[in-house]
Amino acid sequence: MTSSEIRKAFLNYFAQRDHRIVSSSSLVPKDDPTLLFTNAGMVQFKRVFLGEETREYRRATTSQKCVRAGGKHNDLEIVGKTARHHTFFEMLGNFSFGDYFKEGAIEMAWDLLIHEWGLPAEKMWITIYLDDDEAFTLWRKIGVPSERIVRMGEKDNFWAMGDTGPCGPCSEIVIDQGEGMGCGRPDCSVGCDCDRFLELWNLVFMQFNRTQEGKLIPLAKPSIDTGMGLERISAILQGVKSNFETDLFRPIIQEVESICRHSYGEDPKTDISIRVIADHSRAATFLISDGVLPSNEGRGYVLRRIMRRAMRHGRMLGIDRPFLFQTSSRVVGLMKEAFPELRESEEFISKVIRNEEERFSETLDTGLKILKEELERLKRGGEKILPGEVAFRLYDTFGFPLDLTTEILQEEGIAFDEVGFRAQMEEQRQKSKLAWQGIGEGRTKEVYRRVLREGVRSSFVGYEELQCDSKIIRIIKGDEWVSEAKEGEEIEIVSERTPFYGESGGQVGDRGVIFHEDFSIEVEDTLKPFEELIIHHGRVKRGRVREGVEATFRVDADRRRDITLNHTGTHLLQAVLREILGNHVHQAGSLVSPERLRFDFTHFAPISPKDLDRIEEMVNQKIRENLRVETKIMTIEDALQTGAMALFGEKYGEKVRVVMVSDFSIELCGGTHASRTGDIGLFKIVAESGVAAGVRRIEALTGKGAYRWLKELERELREMAYLLKSTPEELSERLERLLERQKSLEREIESLRAKSFHQEVLQLLSQTREVKGVKVLSTKVDGKDLRTLREFIDQLKVKLGSGIILLGSMAEEKVTLLMGVTPDLTHRFKANELIRKIALYVGGTGGGRADFAQAGGTKSERLEEALQAIDHLIE
Repeated sequence: MTSSEIRKAFLNYFAQRDHRIVSSSSLVPKDDPTLLFTNAGMVQFKRVFLGEETREYRRATTSQKCVRAGGKHNDLEIVGKTARHHTFFEMLGNFSFGDYFKEGAIEMAWDLLIHEWGLPAEKMWITIYLDDDEAFTLWRKIGVPSERIVRMGEKDNFWAMGDTGPCGPCSEIVIDQGEGMGCGRPDCSVGCDCDRFLELWNLVFMQFNRTQEGKLIPLAKPSIDTGMGLERISAILQGVKSNFETDLFRPIIQEVESICRHSYGEDPKTDISIRVIADHSRAATFLISDGVLPSNEGRGYVLRRIMRRAMRHGRMLGIDRPFLFQTSSRVVGLMKEAFPELRESEEFISKVIRNEEERFSETLDTGLKILKEELERLKRGGEKILPGEVAFRLYDTFGFPLDLTTEILQEEGIAFDEVGFRAQMEEQRQKSKLAWQGIGEGRTKEVYRRVLREGVRSSFVGYEELQCDSKIIRIIKGDEWVSEAKEGEEIEIVSERTPFYGESGGQVGDRGVIFHEDFSIEVEDTLKPFEELIIHHGRVKRGRVREGVEATFRVDADRRRDITLNHTGTHLLQAVLREILGNHVHQAGSLVSPERLRFDFTHFAPISPKDLDRIEEMVNQKIRENLRVETKIMTIEDALQTGAMALFGEKYGEKVRVVMVSDFSIELCGGTHASRTGDIGLFKIVAESGVAAGVRRIEALTGKGAYRWLKELERELREMAYLLKSTPEELSERLERLLERQKSLEREIESLRAKSFHQEVLQLLSQTREVKGVKVLSTKVDGKDLRTLREFIDQLKVKLGSGIILLGSMAEEKVTLLMGVTPDLTHRFKANELIRKIALYVGGTGGGRADFAQAGGTKSERLEEALQAIDHLIE
């Protein structure tokens, strides 16, 4: 079976058993600050398991893209050196949300592996949790002998979502690959780190909730979460000894072979580099496809490390040009059927990788130079250990894998401070963690979670109406749920229905009022911490608010209208950008407020003024066409088939809202919009800038905001015209004449300055005297800056032909001394040596070259004495 057939067979097997096939979620977990990347199939269902979210189905199956790179899950340096470690992999899984439990999970897993795929039952071993007698009985029931069921401890066979929350025992299906794949030790058995007993499929039985006190309370609806690596099962079913020999990797390895002129299998050392490149090409391709871009922090930092490690291994194979973009292209070709998002972003992925490769080539050369200088320094000092800080700087700043640094050091007979390196690495990990923590769930208060777990939900009716009556079902004060609040208190309100839009998708939250005959609340912001929960944040302006009371919720209509115009303007802008700049343009972030819009997008160069004008003109053309703006609710599959644009890495549900601006722009969007483009009135770009590598930003105004901006510009033009005694229409010509007049005056001033300078040089020359046959000029020159004094020295040297010049100047009781010696005398009198001695008179020090030197001091009263000292020194 090909890996594609295995993936399809797995999903179809469970689909035939009433499981919903759910698309893989993004590698960027929007709702979990504890994770850098999605690293397991259950991540997208975490809220379902926690009871914070409900789905239309109780059974699901997925092939989830996962990344484990860095941190506790995977040491990047291991990848390529083993047969099974990967940064990117696919996790096949089936899930039950309070439906079937242990018996169903065990029966289906065994049936698929043994009866559908024909794996030998006699080679299968099972691990269970120490006291899970129920699982033991069920495995025995389907025919697994007792001696092949191994009980293991909490570390291996008890799974937990965190310190608290859902958890439970797990059971792993293990295959014995035979002694030939083992370590050869007589005690080799299940649990050994070698490849003989290979873990294939982990079945997690979520049956408890762990409290903060550590108590395990049985869940009312136990659930199932399973995971099996596609790479591992492919290796087993394809009869190969390494994941890298499967059809998931062979085509990429062949691409590497054609680029580097090495054959896989010819040398263990080059094999490691080829495996690294094959693995890292997959990770980089999928991460960029999900919107992660190389950077120096958080997820982008990990991506950069992955890419640069692959590039360095390319150098080790003798590849001295960009190549990773080619292997990435092969990844897209292999995987685009299973993951269609790769097809759409192929051009962009290639550009990001090539851009990073070109940058790395420069930093790599710089890093090698730094390492060479450090080695020379160590050798001069007779030292034998490279400081950990230096090794880490090479690793962190210049992308050097640690094995590269150690390899070069070994060749030179030098060790390095590994303890210091690891300490720096841990510090960087903590900084990196802080950089990405706080996204999504990190900003979500625990009280919101409690409200959600209690089954409280909000219904948004704000697409159709801006005012409605609804019951107040929760009042939150700080982090606590309260039953009432009084005048002056800052509170948060949850209601059954609301017309208030909660901040999401870049659109800011609504403002307005909630009122009743007994109270009124000014709503200052509206949040949407969860898909089904809307929080009104505000202050009680009058009376006392009580839970359970029905009140009127009214949105600030003028503010909402301004927001909708900017949001529809953003959709028009993205469509125009793709038309003018290319299909590589994707949204990388946005802000839609009543005052303005900000749109971040993927693009690799500043936009020329000419293209900015074209973009602005085309958006305004679409506004003038007064296109109809419609919204439809459809399945995610149907939406994507219509050509709807999805946000990079965004998590979408089964049903999505599609916003269509005629047939010009079709996007998945939950925001509020104008009914026709003509409502926008005017679109004006006010700024374009770069915000990150490969990401540009456009800021613009629409409607009355654009009108106000133009009126302010007009006012300023009129004011300037008044000051210049002109009209706005004649300003350009008037300014041109003024600038020409200014240049003429500057030339005149420069001419006068040159004449004055010449006169001053002649005056100084008149003070020249002769000491022991040497022409000497030493004098005080006040009121001149350092640059002018240097020019005096240069001119006086030319005029004298041969001689020594010493000039002294005084400002704010600080002394400056400058000395020049003509070339014919520098073998006898060196300016830097003379100035140091003279500087002692004014309580300072100095230095420079043999022909020119400078000094400074604080004893201004001894300046004359210092100027006379030159005669004595020459004598």
